Amino acid sequence: MSPYAGVVFFAGSVPIVWLSRRSLLRPASHGFYRFFAFEALLALVVLNAPLWFVHPFVPRQLVSWVLLLASVVVVLWAVVLLHRRGKSRPAAEGSPVFAWENTQSLVTTGIYRYIRHPMYLSLLLLTWGVLLKSVSAGTLVLAGVATLALAAAARAEEAENVARFGQDYRDYMKRTRRFVPFVL
Repeated sequence: MSPYAGVVFFAGSVPIVWLSRRSLLRPASHGFYRFFAFEALLALVVLNAPLWFVHPFVPRQLVSWVLLLASVVVVLWAVVLLHRRGKSRPAAEGSPVFAWENTQSLVTTGIYRYIRHPMYLSLLLLTWGVLLKSVSAGTLVLAGVATLALAAAARAEEAENVARFGQDYRDYMKRTRRFVPFVL
């Protein structure tokens, strides 16, 4: 591990804590769990960063790059759709929800037609792609923490969306999967 890893982790944690400050005061919010996913993912990136380009063409590294690329594609697709179709509105003062995720309309087209949480899927792909750069007991634990935190964030967000969109969201949940189309 690099002697600067702790400094890099701390420097990366500062904006995560700042952006999550309201959510950390509300353990039932999706942002509370997302904070822990981001922290675990940051630690995973910091630990594995020195090994990203070592033996770049071994199968594990190739799978890693595919997952990382898929992560970027999924998040871009989801953000564009959310921005275009969701009609963001300002969040209430003190709300743990950011304006870009505080939508007026339920988005059910594009990737959202198949999965409810494409941005969390993107983070899962990122987590497992980074893990494959160098697998160890420690990195497996971090990937597991990130995965569990993202699953908890998705469940909390679904409760928030049922409260916001009511029966429309319940019906949407029946038609779609949480992370993987037709499967999970």
